[in-house]
Amino acid sequence: MAYYDSAPSVPLLWNFSQVLGQQLPNEPLQNDDIITTIAFDKLGDHLAVGDRGGRVVIFGRDDRKKNVSSNRRDLEQRDFASQHPEFRYKTEFQSHEPEFDYLKNVEIEEKINKVRWWMTHDSLQFILSTNDKTIKLWKVKEHKVKQVIEMAPPLCSENMLLAESSFVPGLETKSAANGYRLEWIEKMPQNFLPPQDVDSEIGGMEDPFRAKRQKVYAYAHSFNINSISNNSDYETFVSADDLRINLWNLEVSDQCFNIIDMKPSNMEDLTEVITSAEFHPLHCNLLAYSSSQGLIRLSDLRHSAICDHASRIFQHGESYGSKSFFTEITSSISDIKFLNDGQHLISRNYMNMKLWDMRKESSPVAIFKIHEHLRPKLPELYNNDCIFDKFECCFSGDGLHFATGSYRKAIRQPKSRARRSSLSNIMPRGIYHHAHVYSESSSIDSLCNLSSKLLQVAWHPTCNLVACAVESSLVLYYA
Repeated sequence: MAYYDSAPSVPLLWNFSQVLGQQLPNEPLQNDDIITTIAFDKLGDHLAVGDRGGRVVIFGRDDRKKNVSSNRRDLEQRDFASQHPEFRYKTEFQSHEPEFDYLKNVEIEEKINKVRWWMTHDSLQFILSTNDKTIKLWKVKEHKVKQVIEMAPPLCSENMLLAESSFVPGLETKSAANGYRLEWIEKMPQNFLPPQDVDSEIGGMEDPFRAKRQKVYAYAHSFNINSISNNSDYETFVSADDLRINLWNLEVSDQCFNIIDMKPSNMEDLTEVITSAEFHPLHCNLLAYSSSQGLIRLSDLRHSAICDHASRIFQHGESYGSKSFFTEITSSISDIKFLNDGQHLISRNYMNMKLWDMRKESSPVAIFKIHEHLRPKLPELYNNDCIFDKFECCFSGDGLHFATGSYRKAIRQPKSRARRSSLSNIMPRGIYHHAHVYSESSSIDSLCNLSSKLLQVAWHPTCNLVACAVESSLVLYYA
């Protein structure tokens, strides 16, 4: 995975953090276990993962205390500022099941295409998940649980001894104290309530997650959904398929508004499709969406109910030049992301990643040529369908670093640069020139393994921690 550093400091040094869902040796890879989407929540405390089996797995930040040496010298040498968050398994739930559309005579896969976290004003956590046709809203709830191992009353009251229920074995009760739920490890009688003078030994703390389905947004897309995006108004979101973008209200699941429709009256006249859609992080009326022709359109929802005519179109000058059959395929944008400042946007197609200034439509600020060394192999990539791989991109919370996926699982340290910007690698690949256009300075054709690809990446919102989906495993790196 390549990352871009726009700060004048030394490029980030990446280190391995952990693997979640590591596959055992000689264990066959199950197709349902392959990860298809990953997303951090707004605070970076939780990480959601969707897979081909229609499941959503939630990992939470591991705040359990670790054994720390009490030796003063060890404590002085330990750099607590360099500690990075680690994650552990919380829960998982079956979000989607395979279905069959009898009207169109097609199967609908359970594969999760996108997951998005949604945090309300009162800090309630929700997850939006979608497959090809149906979007679902899940309320994620965390219960603090104390486990009571032992009850040691100083004196046994007469009422306790004479209570008939106290002699009934094998029953379980749950009580509440201090806002927590208590779970008795030792089975207690159902009608038994401990008196206030009974001392209880707390055995441990747990924080299990529960996911409950709240809404189902269905029957609104004739084509496969490729993206969903939350709005900054905390009330609406959009879902985009190949030809249409729909606007939903979070509370209304049986009605949506079609705000963009690119379907021609005659499908033979179809020249481009929608590939991704993203709301502006600050202005709830601005929506950006990309296409297979390499265009990024910015629409203002205030102008009209149907926003077929974009307010602004971002297009690189190279798109106007002569095109071949393969360049038309590789120019298709697979992912776009607004930076937190709302002034910049990053896009990813098969060959490169681009950084755009929202005030400049004619050309990107920088171009990072990720797969330029594969250009001679485009016919081969077309034959084995690798040319249709859709790589995602992401950025750090401070907006100074960008990352995207590539081929071959390896870590490669870049050469140092003297100027303000620099490019380097974690995971695959390459060394880049330092200018507005960044390309590789050495051939690494022999190092490229097309069967080993990294498509999904996500950057922690508050620290330099990147999550990478590698088949059925989630690999985390920190800097």
